[in-house]
Amino acid sequence: MSAPLGVIVAVRGEAEAAVVAEVDAHPRLTVVRRCADLAEAVAVARAGLGAVVVLSAQPHLDADAVAAIRAAGAGIVGVGGGPGSRLEALGIAVARSALAEAVLAAVSGPAPEFVAPPERGTAAMVAVWGSGGAPGRTTVAVNLAAEAALAGHRTILVDLDTYGASVATALGLADEAPGIAAAARAAARGEDAGALLDRHALEVAPRLRVLTGLTRAARWPEVTAPGLERLWPALRAAADVVVLDLAAPADAGASPQGPGPRRDGATLAGLAEADVVIAVGGAEPHQLVRLVHVLLDHDGPTPVVAVNRIRAAVAGPRPEDAIAAALGRHAGVTEVWPLPWDLRACDAAARDGRTLAEAAPRSPLRRAIASMAEVVVAAARAARDAPATVTD
Repeated sequence: MSAPLGVIVAVRGEAEAAVVAEVDAHPRLTVVRRCADLAEAVAVARAGLGAVVVLSAQPHLDADAVAAIRAAGAGIVGVGGGPGSRLEALGIAVARSALAEAVLAAVSGPAPEFVAPPERGTAAMVAVWGSGGAPGRTTVAVNLAAEAALAGHRTILVDLDTYGASVATALGLADEAPGIAAAARAAARGEDAGALLDRHALEVAPRLRVLTGLTRAARWPEVTAPGLERLWPALRAAADVVVLDLAAPADAGASPQGPGPRRDGATLAGLAEADVVIAVGGAEPHQLVRLVHVLLDHDGPTPVVAVNRIRAAVAGPRPEDAIAAALGRHAGVTEVWPLPWDLRACDAAARDGRTLAEAAPRSPLRRAIASMAEVVVAAARAARDAPATVTD
C-alpha cells in the first residue's frame, strides 16, 4: 500500500479543526503541517513536504503566493469561499463538499487557470525597451503614446520601469499617484482588473491615459509577473494602443535570483506580452556598444531599433548612415529609426511637463517619433491580428 499523500493546511479560524479531521480521516491522506499563516504554508510547500495545500482566503493571499505554491509542485484546494470569491478569482478550486476528494483531484488533475476578465480586447501593445545609461527610453515612450493618441487611438501609457520610473515626472503628474503599483497589487489579489484601470489610469490628454510608475524603486516587489498577467487583458480591452515603458536589461550576473519575484520580472513580462518591441539606444559610441550587446542578447522576435540623439558631433558628417552601418555590421540590424538631437525641444517639454507635440510641435524629433509611431502601431496591430502559428 502506498504512503498517504501529505497535506499542508493553512486555514484561518474555527474551520481549521474540521478540515484537519476530514483530511486525516481519509486513508489516502495525512496532514503533514498545520500552518500559522500563508508564508509558512508557502515555505513548507517549497520544502517539498506536502503534495497539496488546503487554504482559506486570507490577507496576503495573492497571485504570487498561488504561483509560488504551484511552482513548488503542490496542488491547491480552497475552503470557505463562495461562488465568485477571491479564491476562485485566483484560480483556486474551492471544495464545496467532499474535501478529501477535492484534495485527491488537485494532485491528479490540471491546475485551474486564473479567471480572466470576460472581455479581452484586441489593443496593440508596444514595449519601449533598450540599453541602459539613459538613452531616452521614456522620452520615446511618452511621445510615441502621445502621437498614437493624436492619431485617434485610445491609448494607455504604462510606466513599468522598476529601476527608475519617470513617466509621471515627464508629464508633470503628481509623484504620489498610485498607478501601476496599486493596479498590479490589487490584480494579484484577484480584484477586477478593468475596474482597477478605471480607478488608477490618469487622463492626461484626449484619448491618452497613464498608469504612473513606482514612487520609490524599493517598491519593485509590488509589480510582479502574476499581477501583470491579470492586467494585460484589461489593458487590451480598455484601449486601442498600449505603450509600455520598460527598464533596461538587468545584469543577470549582478545578483543571484532566488525563488521569489525578480526585479526585472516586469520587464520580462512586458517583452513577452508586447506585439512589437522598440529597442532604444543612444548615438554616442559607448551607447551604441550597449545597444549592440542588448540586441545580441535578446532572445525574442527582432525588435524595431531606434537610435536617439543622432548628431554629427559624435558620429561623423553622415551620422545616420554611419550608425546604421555599425549596427548592421555588429548586430545584424537591417533598419534603424534615426531620432535627431533636439535639445531645445526636449528641454522645453521637460521644463513644462508636456509632450513634444505640445511643447515643440514642429521640432525634428517630434516629427521623427510621429513617423515611427505610425509605422510601429500599424505593425503592432497587424501582429496582434495575425493568426497564431500552430506547431507540432
